[in-house]
Amino acid sequence: MTTPAPAPQAPSAPPAEAGARAPRHLPAYSSPARLAGTVAHLAALGVIGPVLATILGVLLGAGLGMLPVLGIGVVFLLGLVYLLYAIGWLETARIDGLYDAGLPPLRARRAPRPGFGGFLLMVWHQFIDAPMWRAVANAAIATILGWITLILFQQLVSSVVLAFAPLYAADGVTRFNGFSILAGWAPLVGILVFLASAAAIVGIALLHGVLARVIVIPTREAQLAERARVSDVQRAGALRASEVERTRIERDLHDGVQPRLVSVGMTLGLAQQKLTEDPDAARALIEEAHTSTKAAITELRQLARGIHASVLDDRGLDAALSALAGRSHIPVRLDVRLDGRCSRDAEAAVYFAVAESLTNAAKHSRASECRVTVRVRDDGTLWARVEDNGLGGARVLPGGGLDGIHNRVLAAGGTVRLDSPQGGPTALEVSVPCAS
Repeated sequence: MTTPAPAPQAPSAPPAEAGARAPRHLPAYSSPARLAGTVAHLAALGVIGPVLATILGVLLGAGLGMLPVLGIGVVFLLGLVYLLYAIGWLETARIDGLYDAGLPPLRARRAPRPGFGGFLLMVWHQFIDAPMWRAVANAAIATILGWITLILFQQLVSSVVLAFAPLYAADGVTRFNGFSILAGWAPLVGILVFLASAAAIVGIALLHGVLARVIVIPTREAQLAERARVSDVQRAGALRASEVERTRIERDLHDGVQPRLVSVGMTLGLAQQKLTEDPDAARALIEEAHTSTKAAITELRQLARGIHASVLDDRGLDAALSALAGRSHIPVRLDVRLDGRCSRDAEAAVYFAVAESLTNAAKHSRASECRVTVRVRDDGTLWARVEDNGLGGARVLPGGGLDGIHNRVLAAGGTVRLDSPQGGPTALEVSVPCAS
């Protein structure tokens, strides 16, 4: 009996060579469509940039020159700062739209505290804002590159005209950039100049993409570091918010529901003792215990609603805030305009902020009216503002209601701004990413 020969195996693929690298892809800013867009942007900046530079120079000169004259120069310097911000904002939006870099929009700084001192600090922080200056620097470099691009465009057009010199050169000689060129050599020179100009334009467009990524677009390491920093801040806010919430629940249980339940137990004990001797008194005690039990149930329901409102999941933020305004001890004017639903965390953070603000207003502000405004802004943030006409002077204290709002919103990736001067009014603004 013979054993069949094994079937011949297909030759295996040769092992990959040591050190072999994956094919490299061209960067996004080198695609033909983006190169064409970059060239168009640079040409436009070559015209607009010098005009903006002239306006900035005039504002700076007028501001410094007229500063001793009753401080009039401050107005020009203020215009200079916010024109720089406008240029930085436009440049950031231009780079993001051109290269699809996912850059967040440049945001104007806000006053860290109320009053004129807060306004001056806001202007100073805006003036030293690093992202704004990076965008302005990139705009200045792009303006220079755009000016060079316009010159190269002129050379490109002139080279095309030069290539047809034999058709119009009467004496067999033509002029190009101050040089005399024989008509017979003109087509060759024109083609060479055309190719060199076109290559230079493409090179400038590529250089603009490289510089934009270096100056404006954060590196991968910087993005990861910023995400790690934001995650740490949010985690700290979430831990602090949970600690404050736990303390509040313990306090509410200890001061409210627990004594009431103890009282119910004692009342039922007395009723049990009097059940045989004095049935009428026992019946009255049982009715008192029943009333106290219903009150304890109401307090527990309110406590649970303070932790999370079920109507928020069922019917959304608008309905939850309407119910909240209906239970408020202060008249509330509610203005909510939402096209759809945001994430559960975002809606819960805003609901908690509004609820705690209304509670604080009822306890401390002596306000006669509150106004609550809620919107979804164009940048995808859920924004709410709570304003009362009370006495003002609200401050963030560790473990207080405003501290809980700050930590809750911070954990959802949002920001809080409090404006409460002495004498009122008090305004609290909350912004939370809608998809947080």
